[in-house]
Amino acid sequence: MEGFVRTLLHVDTYTVVVGTSGTTARDVIAVARGNARVELSAAAVGALAAAREIVDALAAGPEPVYGVSTGFGALAARYIGQDLRGRLQRNIVRSHAAGMGPRVEREVVRALMFLRLKTAASGRTGIRPEVARTMADVLNAGITPVVHEYGSLGCSGDLAPLAHCALTLMGEGDAEGPDGTVRPAGELLAAHGITPVELREKEGLALLNGTDGMLGMLVLALADLKNLYTCADITAALSLEALLGTDKVLAPELHAIRPHPGQGVSADNMLRVLAGSGLTGRHAEITDAAAPRVQDAYSVRCAPQVNGAGRDTLDYAATVADRELASAVDNPVVLRGDASREGGAGSGGGRVESNGNFHGAPLAYVLDFLAIVAADLGSITERRTDRLLDKDRSHGLPPFLAEDPGVDSGLMLAQYTQAALVGEMKRLAVPASADSIPSSAMQEDHVSMGWSAARKLRTAVDSLARIVAVELYAATRAIELRAAQGLTPAPASRAAVEALRAAGVQGPGPDRFLAPDLAAADAFVRAGGLVAAVEPVTGPLG
Repeated sequence: MEGFVRTLLHVDTYTVVVGTSGTTARDVIAVARGNARVELSAAAVGALAAAREIVDALAAGPEPVYGVSTGFGALAARYIGQDLRGRLQRNIVRSHAAGMGPRVEREVVRALMFLRLKTAASGRTGIRPEVARTMADVLNAGITPVVHEYGSLGCSGDLAPLAHCALTLMGEGDAEGPDGTVRPAGELLAAHGITPVELREKEGLALLNGTDGMLGMLVLALADLKNLYTCADITAALSLEALLGTDKVLAPELHAIRPHPGQGVSADNMLRVLAGSGLTGRHAEITDAAAPRVQDAYSVRCAPQVNGAGRDTLDYAATVADRELASAVDNPVVLRGDASREGGAGSGGGRVESNGNFHGAPLAYVLDFLAIVAADLGSITERRTDRLLDKDRSHGLPPFLAEDPGVDSGLMLAQYTQAALVGEMKRLAVPASADSIPSSAMQEDHVSMGWSAARKLRTAVDSLARIVAVELYAATRAIELRAAQGLTPAPASRAAVEALRAAGVQGPGPDRFLAPDLAAADAFVRAGGLVAAVEPVTGPLG
């Protein structure tokens, strides 16, 4: 997934200042992918100190307060004396760092760490300013905790992943240095002059109770999908052109009478790519009596409707992400103000209150929804590729776009690979959020499975990029074959072909080792090369 580099910012001089009111998707991406420097604002430091004063006052009092002077989860009934509280906070980190399986990608871990720091800076968690500063120092040093694939149920936060990060702050466990080498975390902290934290009341719990992994993966997926949906509009237009389809179905007045915003954007994108084409609108010239050409197939004609519905889903998911980016997710939380409200433990001007805001349902639902629309986009994309390769449906193109059909197999197996990816995406579209597995002796008896939804979405996005790349590879080859037939492609199509060839992807010719071409097309799509190639001709695409 870290091949998606188009969203990187120019971050060599970019600093993200973390305040008390949340953060932005742009800042998450800058830190996760661009290694932007992180600093705490003066207001954040003040909020951290004020919240800590409330926690310290409660810790000194005789009343048990959840997360401050009690055990956790199903063990919350036990009061913990002051002599054991440091040990309690260390132990929750150590015991919860129970992940298993492959390592999670560096960009995901950095996003997770940054988002936990964002919540800490809100002044709602009660951790000390020095702990938050250490979190920033670890990010700025390029130290990445080793986090494993399995361990989060998406409720009570992404517990195991966050615990592995907290373990690094304590100088324990393993982490990856800026050179990519995994070493004991204590050694890496020492090498960068960072002092491990000594956790106090509530701090261990506060470092674990967040939706940060789910949210980080949602933000990264949205950035990648935005690029891929624009690429899919372009490749759909290229396929329509190569199949001698009509662009009349893209007319703005047709989409105005069904005013879904994304549909209008996709239709306009396709229409601009096709402007000036000598291949479109040739239905009258196709006189095959066995297959009269009255309308294009759904995979061609309905591309704006399918692509557009996905775009609208992205917009909704981005709204959910923005709300979460503005949130402070922890349990319990520090509230400043009326200390007398029932259910809260108060001291002076504030209280510590338990809540359920750590539940990942809002994120889990949209993560699953995105996997569904991505699978459908992959499906319709593959159908256009198959049509380009079928001599009975391609209206004059050679079988499999081969140089010498029979001797050459052309792109036959490229479509096989694309179909295999589509099949996997359909399986990944099964919602994780429809499941729930009780945990913690039935204290946590309903969980969101949002982490699982996010992990499968990352795989789906990865597959979608490859599927779009295969259509691009096939459509550009088909357009070049049409040009050899004396037909003139649209200027934007020619720009796409020229840029793809300049990126090392070869054009029509005899059979050759195909995998390198497909890999180069995939890299071209992920890096934003396709959009960058056509926009000088079309203008900025929606």
